[in-house]
Amino acid sequence: MQQIVNFVLRNKTFLMFILLFAVSLALTILNNSYHQSKYFNSTNFVTGNLFKWRNGVTQYFNLRSQNEALLEENERLRQIISNLPEQEIVVSDSIDEVLGMYNIYTAKVYKNSYALPNNYITINKGSKEGLKQDFGVFTSQGILGILDDVSKSYARVQSVLNTKSRINAQLKNSNHIGSLRWNGKSAELVQMVDVSKFAQIKVGDTIVTGGQSTIFPQGILIGAISNFKIDQGGDTYTIDVTLFNDMTNIGHVYIVENKAAEEIKSLDIN
Repeated sequence: MQQIVNFVLRNKTFLMFILLFAVSLALTILNNSYHQSKYFNSTNFVTGNLFKWRNGVTQYFNLRSQNEALLEENERLRQIISNLPEQEIVVSDSIDEVLGMYNIYTAKVYKNSYALPNNYITINKGSKEGLKQDFGVFTSQGILGILDDVSKSYARVQSVLNTKSRINAQLKNSNHIGSLRWNGKSAELVQMVDVSKFAQIKVGDTIVTGGQSTIFPQGILIGAISNFKIDQGGDTYTIDVTLFNDMTNIGHVYIVENKAAEEIKSLDIN
């Protein structure tokens, strides 16, 4: 402690100069808009480059997991293509990939909720990229939900973890269909209801999107059966489905547009 005091006494003139210089510099910056803008621009430049460097390092060490995710996504897209009708497949230079009767868009998740009764996902693409309500949203692991609101630059997805959600679903090993809903309890489980009592069901069977929808192509993964029970009336099953997607960890998504949706809807008889 005595050494510190001696140091201050020996260098009091220099230390006083440094203190007064710092005070005058701070007053100059705070009271002069030009110097203030230069200071904050310099600060933003430094911090911006630090964040850029940090993100670059993080992305470098995450390359392996990102590459694995891309491989899975490419495999899922190949499976989707194989399930589409045999039509000419045209690949465009724009964000849209025209796959038979479907357009596929890509986007990143901006915000994701999964702990509420009615959850939504916000993505960073909107009407200026061609997105509209009732487009389906999925990842390489399975479905996420359906677009329910679109602005110019963003869109909101009604998540499968939403008590208002209704999605046509099907047993992968048969043509038995049902409606995919959520009871608001677990972020890992959704329910498939109104499945015929004649369906052959067992735990572990895969559930996919059904063919009676103008939103999703048939065969996109949803999840696996974890439990099932016969309903009170005895004519239908209610099935618990464990989602393939980890709904708490969503990054990149695909949006699917059925180009024939309006034509199909126009033929529906009410």
